[in-house]
Amino acid sequence: MRHFLLLSIAILFLSCQQSHENNVTSNIADDINQKEILLIGTLHYDNPGADVAKIKSFDILNKKTQGELEYISKSTTQYSPTRIFVEWPYDEQKELDSLYQLYVNDQYFTNDSLSDFYLKNEIFQLAFRVAKANKLDKVYAIDYATPFPFEEVMNDIEKNNQLELKSSIQDGITDLTSEIDNRIEAGISLIELTHFINSSEFRKLSNNWHNNLMLLAGAPDDFTGPELTSEWFKRNLYMWSLIQKNTLNSDERIMVLVGGSHAAMLELFIAHNDHYKVIELKDILEQ
Repeated sequence: MRHFLLLSIAILFLSCQQSHENNVTSNIADDINQKEILLIGTLHYDNPGADVAKIKSFDILNKKTQGELEYISKSTTQYSPTRIFVEWPYDEQKELDSLYQLYVNDQYFTNDSLSDFYLKNEIFQLAFRVAKANKLDKVYAIDYATPFPFEEVMNDIEKNNQLELKSSIQDGITDLTSEIDNRIEAGISLIELTHFINSSEFRKLSNNWHNNLMLLAGAPDDFTGPELTSEWFKRNLYMWSLIQKNTLNSDERIMVLVGGSHAAMLELFIAHNDHYKVIELKDILEQ
């Protein structure tokens, strides 16, 4: 009887303690001043064809698309981000600063010999517009290049006769490209295309391809597939680290403009950080 009484008291104590801890955790979460991240995943407007998934070009310079781009930039400007981060090599910040200063001084597009990248890329077409309109001093570079041994992974899959996995990986690429290509061929607007690239459907497809299928490649003692995934994680983790390190306590709203697959990964990291929360572009445009 005495042992039963002691056990009951212990259970009651642990229950009360757990309840107290839950309340404390809840109160801490309520007290956190979350920073908003306007996370914009995008198709690269210049479409250099450097990604595994080869997607049709989207004419960012035509009059209709430029009008949409202006609408997006105005809505984003009204959101008033105090920091803007873009997919540009972090160790080439000085070059990005120089380009931004030309843009601020209305001297950027005066060069008629600009290559497609410098003319069409989303950094110069969108991020610079918003930064200038908000009178920001700079745009922050956060990309960190890592290896992406896709060919080695596919060779290992061939060597181990993983026909079903090979088909799943190829189908994933086909699904990714065809979903976008079909929309471009149908005359999809820039806004609709951007909404799709930031949809849960697209992000799930991208993350599954990078983070799940690659892990199955090769023999049990062959880690080329996990190596690819780890390098992909590393690249995006470094980007996320640079975002946090360059965000001040006073920054309540920041904007991150990166390729759609990077946005899919960043959303995962942000979801597990109580100090930040994602704001989608569609939420800004609907206001």
